[in-house]
Amino acid sequence: MVINLKYIDPTYMIRAIPSNASDNVYCTLLAHSAIHGAMAGYTGFTVGPVNGRHAYIPFYRVTETQNKVVVTDRMWARLLSSTNQPSFLSHKDIEDAKEEPAATILLDDVGYPDGSLVSQEPM
Repeated sequence: MVINLKYIDPTYMIRAIPSNASDNVYCTLLAHSAIHGAMAGYTGFTVGPVNGRHAYIPFYRVTETQNKVVVTDRMWARLLSSTNQPSFLSHKDIEDAKEEPAATILLDDVGYPDGSLVSQEPM
């Protein structure tokens, strides 16, 4: 059985700034985990931290839901700042985001798994 294994070092990924020591350690840890999984015969997976531990994550679990990045959010601004990337938002984009109402979840008649309901009515 012939195995054709291609290894792409994650440290060669495109970055806005040069990698530092912790980036190198993290990429090495990811690479080692990926190689161990491949040599163990696993396919269709990626590696990453789950609850503070590195795990093999099947591709279908990564792609089963779709998340939306809010580019006007504070967390996105922190990411841009920590990686020294420029923000391409115009002043108009930021003002438009401020005018949109924030999404809220209404907690009227919250249901629990046992079927009981919690009503928001005053007692």
